[in-house]
Order: sequence, then C-alpha cells, then structure tokens
Amino acid sequence: MVVTLIIVCEVGFWVLLAVGLALRYLARMPRTGAAVLLMEPLLELVLLIVTAIDLKNGAAADWKHGLAAVYIGYTVAYGHYTITWVDGHFSHRFAGGPPPVKPPRYGLARARHEGRLWLRTLLMVAVAAALLQIAIWYVGDDGDSASLRDWQFTSLRILALHGLVAATYLIRQKKDPGGATAAEAPDRPRVTTPER
Repeated sequence: MVVTLIIVCEVGFWVLLAVGLALRYLARMPRTGAAVLLMEPLLELVLLIVTAIDLKNGAAADWKHGLAAVYIGYTVAYGHYTITWVDGHFSHRFAGGPPPVKPPRYGLARARHEGRLWLRTLLMVAVAAALLQIAIWYVGDDGDSASLRDWQFTSLRILALHGLVAATYLIRQKKDPGGATAAEAPDRPRVTTPER
C-alpha cells in the first residue's frame, strides 16, 4: 500500500502542477492556479500519515517505509526547485514569458550551481535521515529496523556520490570556448525583456 501511495503522490504532483500552471497561464486565473500549486505539500503529508499509521498497525518496517522517507526528503529539497523550473518553461511556451534562465555551463559559475544542487541533496538526506530515525525509535528495540538503517546509509551514499560529482566541476572547470574566464563568467545569465 505504501508503494502504491508513493506512485499516487508522484503522479498527483505532476497532475497538480499541470492543472495549477494551466489555470495560472492558460485560463488567466493566477490566484486559483497558485492555490492548486499550494496543495502539493498535502500529498507528502498524506504519505507521511499513511506510513506512520502503517507502522502503528503493526506492519514490519521494511524498504517501503524507507523509500517513503527518502521520497518525502526529495520532495522537500527539490519540489519547489522543480515547480519553479517547470513554471519558467510553461510561462515561456504558453504565456509569452521570457526564456527560462539556463544554468551556467562553464567555470566557477557552473561549480557554484552544482554546489547549490548538492546542498539541496544534503537537505533531502537530512529530512530522510530524520524521518527514518523517528521511525527507528518508534519501532523500538523489539522491532526489526535494519531496513530503515540501510536506507539511512543509502541516503548518505547518495549524498557522497553527488558531492564527488559536484566537486569535479570545481576541480576540473570547463573553459568557455567563447573566451570568458571562470572569474568573468556570470553566475546567472541576465534575462532581458524584449523591446516594445
């Protein structure tokens, strides 16, 4: 049941996102669209409650509960980032908005971008590890919490791997073929509005 709910939450995330953006830009109802987008966190709250009820009703703590904690952590860390990214593309494509800002591709600016993404992964791991630890305490010494501890170590491995990838952008900075140095490359490209 928990795995099914995770899938439902993921599908629900994208459905709410599509409906919210369609209301905001296509139907010209920005407040209604924003209200729909604000319902996104309710999905994770439902998942958290159902997972807690499942454990309370005597279900053995296993990989499904660990996956739920990591999914909630991912949504906390990357949910707003994803919504903002999709919003920018949707606005540009359907509402005549400016082109979305692309992440920098070269030098120190790219390394900083990758570092910020790693900080999001750090937040994801912190939330997941905290939820898993609460579940371990809840299960207690009498229950089997090995699967939950495995998920804690898995999330730490994800953090370490992402940290290594992010560090390569700092250690081996890609040079701009256009000739800008790493120090001159902007952290975020400027967005200009078209002249009227």
